[in-house]
Amino acid sequence: MKIPLYLTVFRIFLSPVFGALYLYYQQLGISLFCLPFLLLFLMVCSEITDLLDGYFARKWDYVTDLGKILDPMADSISRITALLAFSQGMIALPLLLVFVFFYRDATISTLRTLCALRGVTLAARTSGKIKAVVQAVAIFLILLLMIPYAMGFLSLVGFQQWSLAIVSVAALYTLFSGIEYLVANRRYIQMAWDLPEKI
Repeated sequence: MKIPLYLTVFRIFLSPVFGALYLYYQQLGISLFCLPFLLLFLMVCSEITDLLDGYFARKWDYVTDLGKILDPMADSISRITALLAFSQGMIALPLLLVFVFFYRDATISTLRTLCALRGVTLAARTSGKIKAVVQAVAIFLILLLMIPYAMGFLSLVGFQQWSLAIVSVAALYTLFSGIEYLVANRRYIQMAWDLPEKI
């Protein structure tokens, strides 16, 4: 019955492994040719466990408060870790661009927690689910582009420019989803703000 929770925790632990492989592949004796395939494998494992933990939780009616907190947290950790790693090394994304993803998730998560403490639930939005898909697709596209780069068919400059364009699109939608979430839930946020603080 606790398999959904184990899958979520496993996804969290995969994140630093992904970052370490990308940043230290040379020190670990991994060739540039093999690197994108290893990273793709880790991302596929992460996304599959994301699908499975939700499926099993619903199938076995094992939806818990802890799971509701850990699942979105695991999603954020997984994708933001990958994007932060991409700000270093060969891809060299602008760190300020990656901060868009971090601040959006941190702001919404903190807001949802504060409202929950005052007894007000902020429902998830479709734009947020699309945001998660857009971010995952962006990471997969960059990893796929790493293959022709590793094989010498794509220059480093070209690889970096394509990666920047892909992540910029994802960042714009991430920013939009955050604004849309705040606007759609403004009445509930105001309601939580006006309630007396629980002691």
